[in-house]
Amino acid sequence: MSNNDIATGSINPDDAPELTDAWFDSADLMIGSHIIRRGRPPGSTKRAVSLRLDEAVLSALRATGPGWQTRANEMLRKAVGL
Repeated sequence: MSNNDIATGSINPDDAPELTDAWFDSADLMIGSHIIRRGRPPGSTKRAVSLRLDEAVLSALRATGPGWQTRANEMLRKAVGL
């Protein structure tokens, strides 16, 4: 930005950084004034496990769309009385 730009309050758009996919991927998501954090919340007590399921069960769970693993966890919690 030149001294003239500062004096007039104008900003040269050519000085702006390029907005790449990498820049957007690392940007914070905000809703209003709240930052939405990515990933598991701190202190999560979940563990990754290997589990064999019938193909029909897995297909039915996946057919419910994104978040199917969380919904499967909720179903299992109810089934074991939690």
